[in-house]
Amino acid sequence: MLSVCKYTTIFQIEKESRAKNVCFLMFLCIIEVIYFFFCIFADKIKILVMNHDCLLSIIVPVYNVEKYIRACIESIFRQNLDENVFEVIIVNDGTTDHSMEVIQDIIREHSNILVINQENQSLSVARNNGIAMAKGEYILMPDSDDLLIDNSLSVLLQKAVDSKVDLVVADFLEMTDEEIDHITMIPQKKLEVQVKTGEQLLLEDLNPGQCFVWRTLYKREFLINNHLTFVPGIRYQDVPFTHECYLKAGKCLRVFWLLNIYRRGHESATSSFNKKKAYDFCIVIAETWRLIKLKNTPQVLYKLENDIFVSFSTLICLISYSIKEDAVRMDVLRYLKRIVPDLYFKNGVKQIMTSFFYKFAPHAFMSFHYFGRMLKRSVNNMYNNL
Repeated sequence: MLSVCKYTTIFQIEKESRAKNVCFLMFLCIIEVIYFFFCIFADKIKILVMNHDCLLSIIVPVYNVEKYIRACIESIFRQNLDENVFEVIIVNDGTTDHSMEVIQDIIREHSNILVINQENQSLSVARNNGIAMAKGEYILMPDSDDLLIDNSLSVLLQKAVDSKVDLVVADFLEMTDEEIDHITMIPQKKLEVQVKTGEQLLLEDLNPGQCFVWRTLYKREFLINNHLTFVPGIRYQDVPFTHECYLKAGKCLRVFWLLNIYRRGHESATSSFNKKKAYDFCIVIAETWRLIKLKNTPQVLYKLENDIFVSFSTLICLISYSIKEDAVRMDVLRYLKRIVPDLYFKNGVKQIMTSFFYKFAPHAFMSFHYFGRMLKRSVNNMYNNL
């Protein structure tokens, strides 16, 4: 009897030991599976652990872009980002077409989309209202007729969050509608990151003809603390906004990495340019000229003056090409003189001569440019008809 009990006890001990071994092996398997998925999703987990709040606010103003808006919004959700770490703020700026209707299913599908409806007040006001509602640590403001390149944003966001910089400036591609329709895959170049100050970005990287807001991640705290907003109610507002951001930014990243596809060719600037837009351009020049009064180094001052001269020359070119009435052209010059009475360029002979005629002989100055443009256009037409 004792022998039977002895063997029974041994059997039970061995059975319990095997059960413990099986449990231990199962536990190891579970740990290995967790580690496997942790390795796969390390970047996303890192972002979530760092901050449980929203890391990125993507602000998309919408006004009469029914042909393009769906592609824009769809590209935002192809960025390999967990929807818990970003929000999309769609600002309906009183659109009169079917822009909002064509994206209703996307809005219903994603819980991180916020829609703001307002009367038509301009792209500037739409962006300002979006910034006021944003909760993200960083802000991105793509144009509603452009696209984000697939899986390009998560890399930049990670760099921004890790380094806590004020600005992250990326690269972009320019494409026509036809080229975009035939995209298969866009190869990324090797990621290269340069740490710079805002002043270095201004001096080394800013092309005055490419002051594009949509290529930059902005730290929301930086915008708020420096009271950086867009001038309400005007076009071309990216120019003074970009210059002021660069002047006031501290640590920044210049990242050689493709973020956007800029859709070109579906609107002609010269054919649609009118008196209202010319007045807007004058305000842009005035707002950028205002920055000269800040405490700037001689190098920054020289750069600012040259960039403003580019804007001034562009304005003269546009009104020479597009506004036929001499009285309207002169009205534009008088308006510019009224809002920027001290506008004067002195970097080189060309700038000095331009400033002299603009200030003391504006009618001759404008007539010279107008007839010069008309002559150039006539010669080009004759050449094209040969």
